[in-house]
Amino acid sequence: MTKVYNFSAGPAVLPAPVIEQVQAELPSYHGSGMSILEMSHRSSLYEDLAAAAEEDLRQLMAIPDDYDVLFLQGGGTLQFTMAPLNLARHYHRLGLVDSGHWADRAKEEADLLPGIQADVVASSKGDHYTSLPKDYHLNGNYDYIHLTLNNTIEGTMYRQLPQLPGQVLVGDMSSNILAQRYDVKDFGMIYAGAQKNIGPAGLTVVIVKHDLLDEQQNLPAMLDYVKQAKKHSALNTPPVFAIYVAGLVFKWVKEQGGVDALQKRNEDKAGLLYDYLDNSKLFRATAKPADRSITNVPFVTGDENLDQVFVQDATAAGLLNVKGHRSVGGMRASLYNAMPKAGVEALVKFMKQFEMEH
Repeated sequence: MTKVYNFSAGPAVLPAPVIEQVQAELPSYHGSGMSILEMSHRSSLYEDLAAAAEEDLRQLMAIPDDYDVLFLQGGGTLQFTMAPLNLARHYHRLGLVDSGHWADRAKEEADLLPGIQADVVASSKGDHYTSLPKDYHLNGNYDYIHLTLNNTIEGTMYRQLPQLPGQVLVGDMSSNILAQRYDVKDFGMIYAGAQKNIGPAGLTVVIVKHDLLDEQQNLPAMLDYVKQAKKHSALNTPPVFAIYVAGLVFKWVKEQGGVDALQKRNEDKAGLLYDYLDNSKLFRATAKPADRSITNVPFVTGDENLDQVFVQDATAAGLLNVKGHRSVGGMRASLYNAMPKAGVEALVKFMKQFEMEH
């Protein structure tokens, strides 16, 4: 069988040792005779694994004690609604940095909430999102500023946070959590859908500073961070399997040397691909160099028909899911933590051969 490398933007590749451990433990979790797929979320077995997953994540990201860590459902998309409901309490306004498709979706969802105003305070739409916004225009008071830390579709990423003194930052870190080091204390809240760097779809991690929350706000229970925190993310049946896999991934990240070690590895992998793209006569990266992502690399040939041929030929060669997002076309290689350097080397080797032939 041809060796396969999965470059999907999500659901994305998982570490091979994690897949093997899941396979081995699936019939009987810790000798209980029960599969993790059928285990009660009220059992001590689940409570222990959830507590261990939270503790490992706290260590990996250096999360202070005054931040709640929640394991929720609904994907990162639900946080486009939950964040303003919970945090836009004083001024009922949020500022939104429009750096790409998912930032735009965050505004669309916030605009649906009565009594809450979402203002675009910076945008790189005029640059077709090939770079990050540079000019910020804040008008009045905001409860928080929303940032998409990595743009999976457009291939841009914040290495340094914008200087916005006095502002509470809310970061969508769905696609580069644990892949790029950020200081949690710089944020009032961070959220991340799991299916890129953490585990299977069905889990969303929320890290929120407790003093931003209002115990008297009385939102519907499933949308209320305070109520979720009091019940340790178990107001209803949590995504047990997804949390279990996430816990295994957190341990794997620790075994690799932690976030800083994986960031260096990711920079090396991305550098290998960008170096080729910058010297190719056929392919080119679409994001501007200063703002390029180390986890998502979109690229094109300049000929849509040739792009399609490349995707087909790459798939046949075992380089899977390199087709770009439908909104931009072209190709995209997602180089999350679990993608080995050998996968990037195989992709570059194939691209060189394709370039010679075309």
